[in-house]
Amino acid sequence: MWENDNVFSYTGEGQSGDMEFTRGNLALRDHLKEGKRVFLFQQSRRGHVHFIAEMTFFDSDYYETHDSIGNVRRGIKFFLKRKDAVIPYELNELTLATEPSIDYLAPTITERSGLVLSRVGQGAYRKSIINRWENKCAVTSFNDARILIASHIHPWKQASDDERLDVNNGILLSPTYDALFDRHLITFEKSGKIILSETITNSDFLKLGVHGKERVAKLNSDNLVYLERHQAVFHSNSGFKGANRPAT
Repeated sequence: MWENDNVFSYTGEGQSGDMEFTRGNLALRDHLKEGKRVFLFQQSRRGHVHFIAEMTFFDSDYYETHDSIGNVRRGIKFFLKRKDAVIPYELNELTLATEPSIDYLAPTITERSGLVLSRVGQGAYRKSIINRWENKCAVTSFNDARILIASHIHPWKQASDDERLDVNNGILLSPTYDALFDRHLITFEKSGKIILSETITNSDFLKLGVHGKERVAKLNSDNLVYLERHQAVFHSNSGFKGANRPAT
């Protein structure tokens, strides 16, 4: 799937068991070193494809997924960029996966109810969110990936396995906005305009650098499905009375 206009994510090959960097997966990861080129095609109709772009591998990471018969296993997500596209973060900042992380453990029985390795801030999901939001805070456009937080819109603990992995359920925020959003002290209208909780005064919001005029750009229709759930919790918890307050 396209994470943004320049980045395409691809799930590695292998129908059962943990995915490994062997055969096609190894060839894709090492194609530049081996002098090979990678081309992306899309099927247009049965037996026919059309060329999309030449791509180059620039990152990968492990994530937890299911094999063809539903067993939990480790998958590999590849991140490919259009040839010559500039990606705003360096591989060594976000840890390129070349071997299984020492932190990877097969899930226990109690962990199988949630995809532990795909929690916010870890592995492939975080990288997908960074790419989806083009390495920028959705509110401020601050663009240092070391600081930005990949947050679920609908909380991880309440989400289904599919929702936990859904890039559309993620938003990239700088720490102040992430903390407020995570605690339902701010939310956003469908237009993207910020809504402030009545449980914090305008003057205190201003101390945090929150002015009440902020707006999230680039929300899509799938984001809005999750955002409606966030708004519902916000309205039930915040004392919000239906009209956003002007910042003083």
